[in-house]
Amino acid sequence: MERFSILIPTWNNLDYLKLCVDSIRRNSNADHEILVHINEGTDGTLEWVKQQAIKYTFSSENIGICFALNGLRPLVSTDYIVYMNDDMYVCPNWDTALYSHIQKIGTKLFFLSSTCIQPAASSNRKNCSPEGHYGTTVDEFQEQQLLKEYTQYETTDWMGSTIPPNIVHRDTWDLVGGYSIEFSPGMGSDPDFSAKLWLAGVREFRGIGNSLAYHFMSKSIHRVRKNSGSLQFLRKYGITIRTFQQDILSFDDPVTSKKDNRRQLSTDILRSRFKRMLTFFKDDGRRRLWDDLT
Repeated sequence: MERFSILIPTWNNLDYLKLCVDSIRRNSNADHEILVHINEGTDGTLEWVKQQAIKYTFSSENIGICFALNGLRPLVSTDYIVYMNDDMYVCPNWDTALYSHIQKIGTKLFFLSSTCIQPAASSNRKNCSPEGHYGTTVDEFQEQQLLKEYTQYETTDWMGSTIPPNIVHRDTWDLVGGYSIEFSPGMGSDPDFSAKLWLAGVREFRGIGNSLAYHFMSKSIHRVRKNSGSLQFLRKYGITIRTFQQDILSFDDPVTSKKDNRRQLSTDILRSRFKRMLTFFKDDGRRRLWDDLT
């Protein structure tokens, strides 16, 4: 019986998609349902997905992450929805680590992420994205080296699950209506989804340190016309993405952290309100918002 339904949007990224699907099939301990949304598919993706007997949805042009994920939702047949990028490679036991924690929670109100090893370091993502260079393309990917070394990373569970690979119960997904299409093609849609979950009562936002994946890092993002995700988030919630992630979710902090963010949150809420007010006086802010919504 399949345990997770794994939603993968892809946009003419066939070599990465093949590697991603292969890693799921070889490195998972349970069987999972793989669901793919194909944007354009002019590189042979559509034909390959059909050959693999993978369930899919299709659009003749790139419709972005939000529409793609929501369009795949009717195909889901398991209790758990995983969102995964096509340029990710999951390491052995990634799924067992997630499912083991889910069994301990005792509620559908959770949002968990795997921990992504990435070829470039990020100053504000030390726990959720440890640095490890195993290639930036499929051709140079050092798969065997990664499989030898991934267990050597000193990872810890971290707070503030937002980024993929992530997992949520399908009832919780439906409760908040999936991903917000006003954030199409997708900039800001990850923190927006977390914010909707927070408002719905979810408090278990955790990254699982021993659920590991390798991320080649944004192989499609440079091709897309970006929406103003930060501006949209600020105008929707009245706070910045940074305030939400750092002060409310404590994003990337170890779960053992005892840091009290209440004083900083009060300060940042005031700053956010001022920033939001200023957007109404900036022509570029109004114009970018209008462009995003039309």
